[in-house]
Amino acid sequence: MIQELQLRILPEEAVNEQSLKQVVARETGASLKDIQAVRLLKRSIDARQRTIYVNVKLRAFINEQPEEAEYQSVEYKDVSGGKQVVVVGAGPGGLFAALRLIELGLRPVIVERGKNVRDRKKDIALISREHVVNSESNYSFGEGGAGAYSDGKLYTRSKKRGSVDKILNVFCQHGASTSILADAHPHIGTDKLPRVIENIREQIIRCGGEVYFETRMDALILKDNEVIGIETNTGKAFYGPVILATGHSARDVYQYLYQQQIPIEAKGFAVGVRLEHPQELIDQIQYHRKEGRGKYLPAAEYSFVTQVSGRGVYSFCMCPGGFVVPAASGPKQVVVNGMSPSNRGSRWSNSGMVVEIRPEDYPELMKHEEMKVPTDSPLALMAFQERLEEVCWLNGGMKQTAPAQRMNDFVTKKNSFDLPESSYTPGLLASPLHFWMPEFVTSRLRDGFRYFGKVSKGFLTNDALMIGVETRTSSPVRILRDRDSYQHVTIKGLFPCGEGAGYAGGIVSAAIDGERCAEGAALVADSTSSCR
Repeated sequence: MIQELQLRILPEEAVNEQSLKQVVARETGASLKDIQAVRLLKRSIDARQRTIYVNVKLRAFINEQPEEAEYQSVEYKDVSGGKQVVVVGAGPGGLFAALRLIELGLRPVIVERGKNVRDRKKDIALISREHVVNSESNYSFGEGGAGAYSDGKLYTRSKKRGSVDKILNVFCQHGASTSILADAHPHIGTDKLPRVIENIREQIIRCGGEVYFETRMDALILKDNEVIGIETNTGKAFYGPVILATGHSARDVYQYLYQQQIPIEAKGFAVGVRLEHPQELIDQIQYHRKEGRGKYLPAAEYSFVTQVSGRGVYSFCMCPGGFVVPAASGPKQVVVNGMSPSNRGSRWSNSGMVVEIRPEDYPELMKHEEMKVPTDSPLALMAFQERLEEVCWLNGGMKQTAPAQRMNDFVTKKNSFDLPESSYTPGLLASPLHFWMPEFVTSRLRDGFRYFGKVSKGFLTNDALMIGVETRTSSPVRILRDRDSYQHVTIKGLFPCGEGAGYAGGIVSAAIDGERCAEGAALVADSTSSCR
């Protein structure tokens, strides 16, 4: 007999399969020895009251063994002789576009400006150790994209354009833990995601696809207002419809499109800081008890949002038990991001704390002397983003040392003369963020922090550290495309994809967008030359 149960149980009862079997025996009256297996379908923590519960939906196999696999796998065919589609970028948008192309019988050719996910790790280590940023291999550029070494969080609200469950199952098929299918906030972990990415690449190559690393797209090949391929820095050209999945930091791509008069527009994004607390404090606050998480609960998460003067102020990419990392992708930049290993076991938690920026805010942003950028083009917000990162670099000592300030000092406009210990390995420099960041941002952050401190007592504290600056929340540019075909509004054969095109906000939503772009490319592949 197979029985599905929806239960509200204590954390110690949800800790492993054996404890869950005991719960099933209690709830169903079945003998413990007759319960052959228990599979979690959904799991979430309810910490709203003093007694903490875990809500679970599970499937119990009583007197029979489970026959089906824990995840649904996709069959990928040999596409060696299929029509060719060029995929620019090997982040989640590009990788899942390639997998979907294979499902549809097309042969993907991926070109990635950065290195493979393992070699890329060495360049990332140099940022912390030697303050050297490789502009082609960093946290933003390289196999796996910006998410590969910044956490691997898979939670998304984007569920209308495709199947989130399918994306999660594909991750499981390539080596991710099946726990991501059940958890309310699924997470692979920075230590485990690289192998999953490698498995996806190997799958693509086994099926007849090709992957080229350290190969940067320098130009589109256009014929009669149609993209028929790309030119690269290696001198090699690749032909076919083009899925452009270059990520939110490929500023040279935006500049190229603008110069070629290919329609783009400024898009809203958000800027702010990384806010780092001791994880023990967040556990105490979120679980409403002095002992914090205890033995059976995970590192606590939080999510905050409010409106200040007509703009959203919110937490972003929260990393419990994680680290703050240097995420610059070029010279004269300091950019920070966050990540967590799979066990979320560090002594710190961090999140982006950011303020919404809209294109119409540009004149107000320019009132801050440090931010002067003389442009009114679609790249205006990108120019502001670049300038803020440069100002942060100047205030951080002109290397990857990051400027930082205690949280309450920032709110009260005081200098921090000493800083608490931090997970940010390149080092910190005490700096008055309240002074040199734009008032448009700082005034809203201050009011947001005061509000968050009221609704969550203890959150606003000088034990917390603000590290500047968090600017890569999403692309400041949108590459215009048709809503139904996913094709560019004026250029046939070009499919702007994922975060870099302005149509996604995280790993799963980018992966879904990659699948939709692949389906669009499949419809035009027959009318585009597959090789030259």
